[in-house]
Amino acid sequence: MTQPKFFPTNGHLMLCQNTNCLQRGAGFLHQSLTSALEREHLIYYRAGGTLRYTPSGCLGACSSGPILACYREKDGLLEQGWYYGVTLPLALEVARAVQEKGDLPLGGRFDLLE
Repeated sequence: MTQPKFFPTNGHLMLCQNTNCLQRGAGFLHQSLTSALEREHLIYYRAGGTLRYTPSGCLGACSSGPILACYREKDGLLEQGWYYGVTLPLALEVARAVQEKGDLPLGGRFDLLE
């Protein structure tokens, strides 16, 4: 068995690929986002990339998809962002913010709603 290679990361993005999100375009978004992350060298196995990206199962907000969640460490604490109605521009904005250790975008976030 071959030992896997470890890649240090700045954060992890997950895009729901469950039935409801797929009906709202998450399949096409996954393909487009993967290509864009590779092209911009943001994904961890590309030169300079530090993001892990995973197509995921249900993220629990089915009627508002596509849903994107991100996790990273910031100032020694776990920071997360949960986004609904995600488009490619928004997903890339989130990815760039995580890569550059900047502020996560506020638009489309539902973890901040009260």
